[in-house]
Amino acid sequence: MKNNFGENLKQLRIEKNLSQRELAKLCGYSQPAIARWEANLQIPNIDVAITFAKFFNVTTDFLLGLED
Repeated sequence: MKNNFGENLKQLRIEKNLSQRELAKLCGYSQPAIARWEANLQIPNIDVAITFAKFFNVTTDFLLGLED
């Protein structure tokens, strides 16, 4: 199964017209962490997925690519 978290995170961030730095500040993470997650270089833990799901008002399943 392909990890779509990074692609979905980036898509949601762009739809909100946020830079990586802005998103990092709003959600309490570092910009380099956002970059690593978007590039699928690192898989975030479940707490990170929940934070972004709440922020973007989507499900964690959507973020993880388990649903459309």
